Order: sequence, then C-alpha cells, then structure tokens
Amino acid sequence: MAGAGFYKQICSACHGAQGQGAGNVPSLAKGPTQQAKPGEVMWYITKGDLSNGMPSWAGLPEEQRWQIVSYVQSINTATAVPSMGNGSPAPGSELKSISAPPATPPFIDFRDEKPGTVRKITVNDLPKPFATQSAGNGPHVVPRPEGVWPQALPNFKVQLYATGLENPRLIRTAPNGDFLVAETEKGDIMLYRGITPDGKPQLSSVYASGLNKPFGIAFYPAGPNPQWVYIGNLDSVVRFPYKNGDVTASAAPQHIADVPGGTGHTTRDIQFSKDGKTMYVSVGSGSNVDDPDTHPAEKNRADILQFNPDGTGQKIFAYGIRNAVGLAIQPETGDLWCSVNERDALGDNLVPDYITHVRPGGFYGWPWWYTGPHQDPRHEGKHPELRDKAIVPDVLLQPHNASLEMTFYEGKQFPAEYKGDVFAAEHGSWNKATRVGYEVIRVPLHQTGKASGEYEDFLTGFVLPSGNPWGRPVGVTTALDGSLLVTDDGSNSIWLVTYTGK
Repeated sequence: MAGAGFYKQICSACHGAQGQGAGNVPSLAKGPTQQAKPGEVMWYITKGDLSNGMPSWAGLPEEQRWQIVSYVQSINTATAVPSMGNGSPAPGSELKSISAPPATPPFIDFRDEKPGTVRKITVNDLPKPFATQSAGNGPHVVPRPEGVWPQALPNFKVQLYATGLENPRLIRTAPNGDFLVAETEKGDIMLYRGITPDGKPQLSSVYASGLNKPFGIAFYPAGPNPQWVYIGNLDSVVRFPYKNGDVTASAAPQHIADVPGGTGHTTRDIQFSKDGKTMYVSVGSGSNVDDPDTHPAEKNRADILQFNPDGTGQKIFAYGIRNAVGLAIQPETGDLWCSVNERDALGDNLVPDYITHVRPGGFYGWPWWYTGPHQDPRHEGKHPELRDKAIVPDVLLQPHNASLEMTFYEGKQFPAEYKGDVFAAEHGSWNKATRVGYEVIRVPLHQTGKASGEYEDFLTGFVLPSGNPWGRPVGVTTALDGSLLVTDDGSNSIWLVTYTGK
C-alpha cells in the first residue's frame, strides 16, 4: 500500500523497518498503536510529542498521514484484522456490518452504493457549512478477503488483470493498445501489453524509472503514431521519445516545463487540445483553505495551466479549481473536462467533489467560494467581486469522494448507450463519518456531449461491511477492444471489466 513508502521515508529510521522500535522508541507493531483508533494515531502523527522525541508531521499532506496510519495499523495484521489464516477476516470482525445511522439522500455512504443506481445532487441540496461536524475517518486498508470481488451490473465481468504493483495511479492507453501506468511513489512508469483469454497481460515492463512522483501521461501528437510520451512529475513536465512497440524508454527524459511543486496535492495530469496546439497541466492546491493572497506558495496552484507543446507560453487556462486530478478531452467537441477534489472541514456533506467541462478563463471558486455563489465562511467577506463569477460545475458528486482519473468511453464493446459517457474513479473519503466513494462511476452524456447532473454507480464493493476498504480505485482507461481497466492502489492491482452480454 502507498503508506509503506511514506513510512519507509519518514518513520523507519526511528521506529524500525518493521515497526519493531529500538531503545526508547516504542514498537508500533504491537501495543497501544495497534489498539488505538485510527483518528488517535492520526492526531499523534499530526501533533507530535516533542517531550518524547516525536516531531509533528502536520506539514505532510493529510492523505499521506492517513496512508501512514493505515500502514502502521496493518503491520500486525493479526491484531488489526483478526484472520482465519487464509486471508479472510474472522467472523465478527470485517464481515460484521457497522451500525452507523443511514445517510440522508441525496447524500450516501458506501452501504448505499450499488451498480446501476442513478444519483443527482443539486445546489439546492447543499447544507449550511458546519451543519455536521467534520470527521477524521481515514481508511484502514485491509487485505481483500477470499471471495470478495468488485461488483458490476449483470452481463459485466470483472477480472483481476495484474497484481503486485506498487501504488498504481493514473493509467492511459497508447494508440497501439499498450497501457502505461504511473507508480507514483516508486517513481516508475509501468507498461502492460495485451489481454490474454484469461484476462492477464501478455507482457509487462518498467518503461521508465527515477521520476519525481510521476502521475500524468499523454501521447503526442494525436493519431496512430505518436513521437513523444509526456509525463507529469510533481514539479515538472518531461517527455520521452516514443514509437509504437517501445517497452522501455529509448532515451533520457527531456525537460519541457516547470510547474509548481511543494507539499499538498502532488498529482499533475496532462492533456493536449484536439488541434494539438495546447498542452493542459493540472496543478492542485497546496492546502485545504490557504488564501493565495497571503500564501505565495499557492501561486499558479489550484489552476489548470496551459503551455505550447514545447513548454513555452505558460498561461492560466482556468482557476479556483482546488485539485483537478483527472483531465480529459471530449472527443467530439474538443472541450477540456476535469475531475476535482474539493475542500474539506465544512462538514460531512460539504463541499461536493465534481466533474465538469472547463470554460476557458473560468473561475470555480476555491478558496473563497464553492459551487457557485456560496462563500467559504473561513474567508468571509473576501473577494465579493468573484461571487457571481464562480461557476457551478456540471456534475456534483458526493462530498469527500476523492474523484480522480476520468475518461470518455469511445469503445464498441459496451452497450451503445455507453458511447461517449464518462467513467471516473472515486478513490474514497478520509474525512466523512461513514466513508463514501471507493467505486467507479459513470456520468451519462446521453450522446449529446453534455452532462445533465446525474451519475451512476458502476463498479462497487471495495469496502467491507465493517467499513474498512480493501481497494481504492484511482485510474480508468479504455482498451482497444472496448473493455475498461481500473487501477487500485489499495490492493495494488489492475481490474479488467468486460461486457459479456449480446
């Protein structure tokens, strides 16, 4: 899991590679850490205890701290998740349903997720800020129990395409059908080729390594024979010479452009305009609420930047977008779309994540406004001139869903009504009282290229009845045969979804 890498970098020097402790440093693999609630461990990591030699790690992004919590509490699996000895949780532990009260529609939690269920959240559904207390409920990722599998509609088949990855994130399909996958924390780009009759890759290879938190992947120029593959690093865009059939990079990466780095959101996705003249790069904010007026580190963050393909001509294409993790070009219209993580700490049901087409020069609210003319109370009175400029996104998703990569379905395998629709990976909440997300959704565009505000649960089942997730979808792409591939950094796998109906 991703937390293992952060633990190794930050914690292992004092606490030991296996959490065994040393000298006056306590063991994490047994004792109080394994008995504590995840929120208590999170609090300790965040606040520290200098009198006992434990520094504060509040400067780490919240999601990384929660990933460390999840990893630390999984070191001693026998204590954290009682096991039957075959990887399955013991009766009465993971398979026991939580007793939290049901969610109030249109807001849901994981217990409500079911393939084929259509949902719609409107502006009128939004509660007032702080209507509920903001929760710290980081995911404790557990091993997938035997027999537990992602759930899809009838006539859709789900297979385990690849396992044993390390923090697989964004996935993109090359024009020749190869799949490139970013292993962000490891700094690698993996290549997978083909789909065997039993749903496995025919070949896998490390395409490139030694990169700085790679995430975005884009082929250029468009068409069947691209010359380059562009990679979005934490603080830069680089490119490799590319030709169809390459299984490893043929040369060192060329530096194309600098982008804001630093802490906070680290994903940098890349897309090229339909005419090939513009490169779009998403850069998330460095915080949850920091005002760019008073925090210089936020300059050119929470934006979608645009460049010429050679890296020159940097401009802001759209702004006030807290963290546009996934970018995609609508094939017919050429419009840029994005999948966005909105802000936290305003309550269980604020602020909705969203998927939307992006207007050139558009302002989407962060950090002063949200979902149109709703002011964040933490910035009361600031920038009134932007109130009526704040755009309401096309599709409002469940708050704290953590919507990541998105893609337009252009395959021919799924039923005809899926043509042109959006599929998006919802990584899952860390700060909702009863977790939500941990699924893949479909946004129907009704063959019009425009969204009506609805979305549909498509691939679910990544959370056990106990509330602990075993999987976390991140990336989604369409294979040349029309099947769908989904990366999962909870189980470090790639899932293959095919349609078996007529």
